[in-house]
Amino acid sequence: MEYNNEYNLDLYPKKLHWKEGDLTATRTTMWSGPGCHEGCQVIFYTDDDGKLVKVEGDPNSPFNQGRLCMRCLELPELVNHEERLRYPLKRAGERGEDKWERVSWDEAYDIIEEKVRAFQEKDGPESIISMIGTGRNVSQVIAHNQYANFGGPDLTLCFLSGDSCMLPRTALCYVVMGNQWVADMSQFRPDRYENDPEWQIPECIVIWGTNPVVCNSDAFLGHWIVEAMKRGSELVTIDPQLTWIASKSKYWLRLRPGTDAALALGMMNVIIGEDLVDHDFIDKWTYGYEALAERVKDYPVEKVAEICWVEPELIVEAARFYAKAHPSTIQWGLAVDMSKIGTPTAHAIACLAGITGNIDNPGGNILIDQACGLEFGYNSGIEYLKEGMVEKRLGNSKYNLKKYGFTASSQSDCILVACETGLDEKGDPRPVNMLWIQSANPITNMGQDAPRIYRAMKNVPFICVVDLFKTPFAVACADLLLPCAMSNERDCIRVWFDPVRSLTKCSSFYEAKEDEQIMIDLGHRLNPDAWPEWVKEPRDYMNWRLQVGNCGFTMEELENEHAGMIYNDFRYYKYEKGLLRPDGQPGFMTPTGRYEFYISLFDSWGVDALPYYEEPPTSPVATPELAEEYPLVLTTGKRSFEFFHSEWRQANTTSRELHPVPYFDIHPDTAAKYGLHEGEWAWIENQMGKCRQVVRLNATLDERVVSTEHGWWFPEQEAAEPSLFGVFDCNPNNLIPMCENGESGYGAPIKCGMAKVYPCTPENSAPEDQPTYQVTRTNGYTHGPSHKSDTPSFYDQNK
Repeated sequence: MEYNNEYNLDLYPKKLHWKEGDLTATRTTMWSGPGCHEGCQVIFYTDDDGKLVKVEGDPNSPFNQGRLCMRCLELPELVNHEERLRYPLKRAGERGEDKWERVSWDEAYDIIEEKVRAFQEKDGPESIISMIGTGRNVSQVIAHNQYANFGGPDLTLCFLSGDSCMLPRTALCYVVMGNQWVADMSQFRPDRYENDPEWQIPECIVIWGTNPVVCNSDAFLGHWIVEAMKRGSELVTIDPQLTWIASKSKYWLRLRPGTDAALALGMMNVIIGEDLVDHDFIDKWTYGYEALAERVKDYPVEKVAEICWVEPELIVEAARFYAKAHPSTIQWGLAVDMSKIGTPTAHAIACLAGITGNIDNPGGNILIDQACGLEFGYNSGIEYLKEGMVEKRLGNSKYNLKKYGFTASSQSDCILVACETGLDEKGDPRPVNMLWIQSANPITNMGQDAPRIYRAMKNVPFICVVDLFKTPFAVACADLLLPCAMSNERDCIRVWFDPVRSLTKCSSFYEAKEDEQIMIDLGHRLNPDAWPEWVKEPRDYMNWRLQVGNCGFTMEELENEHAGMIYNDFRYYKYEKGLLRPDGQPGFMTPTGRYEFYISLFDSWGVDALPYYEEPPTSPVATPELAEEYPLVLTTGKRSFEFFHSEWRQANTTSRELHPVPYFDIHPDTAAKYGLHEGEWAWIENQMGKCRQVVRLNATLDERVVSTEHGWWFPEQEAAEPSLFGVFDCNPNNLIPMCENGESGYGAPIKCGMAKVYPCTPENSAPEDQPTYQVTRTNGYTHGPSHKSDTPSFYDQNK
């Protein structure tokens, strides 16, 4: 069908390849690094030499309907960037010296094989740990490689404290309802919006802790909400800052960072107290409503308003609007995860949807699994682990959600402690001999307390990094650095929710290899019994997985007969039809068979089975004495159109031209109070450390809150220590602790700390006063001036 009459669809034939003048067009999907979570369908244009020269959105795609963000459009700049890794590199000097020797792929594989076999023999395969950056198509690769090739049980998000990226929400959803959920924007059928006879436009969309049109997170394209708005949806946005989409909302609730659980409980207090609940859904399909109703009595609106810094009348009006609208849906994001009580916060929001009956209904929150039921995530290849190995995962003996497999990964903080001490969470010996780190840049982006991670890496004998560019982590920590392919250089299948999509290789870059190719090559060396002889290339691997999954099509058929995408049969109200349980009975895949407000598993584990609120570890309420020195609430990770986490920071790109430096947002009155001026550099400091960013005045913030960007490094600066591309100097993760998790093991206070701010001056900005220098040369922080240097100061270089 035609989605936009402005397109001349004859220019975009529904086939895999065609010619446009001197260029070859390839219909494919943009997903791997660099990119985002989304997987939009695109047209790649390559010249006669196979060089990528242009990217367009595919207007024939029901998924994104030709729309793209600047990161896709800018892809040729990064694909062809002069600083991109071209060959395997072996460290030639000490770690941090940025001295490398080019080696062949066979030599690199020899080194890996030698190390893996030696570590397996010495301390067992559990001494080898794999770590991943943000999801995308590397998820199944790193898992299958870890389990089938290395044989160890530990795979984790790369030092992300509390696994605070979707996993707290995912684990919670599985114990409450047995599935994941997502806001319904008609995205799981090819006939979108009013052309889908079953879909209903949500009257109310709650955007909770995400900026969807900028970040497009969790396999959810933010523009879908804009399309719903065009058709009549109204919004409730819950965010400490006035984003573009919040400015278009019926209600904007500017809550104090880290108090989301209290707000959800307060909204339920209104909805239950005014009997705005869906009694039919509650009576037939839920468990523990009476207990929940009793719990929310502890959160009257006046109390919640004081906690959250939101007007009580606004809480009441937003709660009523959400409950009375039919249907209503919630699209939540990372801010839900990034508090110590990430899991109870997700629980409270899930209860909010449940009491209003907006579960798996048209226009509500729909339950969804991987496309075609394929396991292309963190369980890929787990069947190859030896018996008893999963039980050895770090964190399993401490956290029941990990122990019982509600997400298939190890606990990141426990891995850090094992790297530091050689002990597991029980105090038993657990050496970490090797880290395999794929598409992650932890001291820049993913790991909290970045200086602590930097120091811990000195204890790990061998670290291999697979990435697109030489990153600060690679320079500081890697012994072997392998170049990987980008989206236009891959044959792959994308199955994170429907539709199944193909990535089709249309070019190559020097010796950069697909992550799948690296995994396959190592597999035939390290554990050939786990690999069919005919699986030699990524396309073979995809067809093998499709065959094992009984999908009924090959990758070639997906590309050529289905224009690169296949939608599966999607149905609403699956819990009524016996489609959620293996026994075919109606209900949810939970111990009670019901949607659990009162989580029966939590009850059996002796933990609170109902949602609750707890103050962040450091806050004006929890630590008033600390607030005297650090009076501002610090939230981190503000998103921008130009970047995806630490990607796209290379010089000579459009992203850096538009966004050259890191900014932090502060209310104009607060800036004036502390002597800060827009466009000038300032220090942000707390009890853990400091970083510097450029002042940006933002009158929409509460005067008591400052908001920083994350993921910053400067590839144009010196790579070797003590510079490390300036990685620690602007990094707010310097100010965030590791190992302050909730009782579930999930969640960490990443978006709800405390800080003070003050101007950068010549007196406090000498080279030896910079965080990067202090971390790499003094192994710690010295907040005041230390010995002097003849090197020009940061202040002099940038004033």
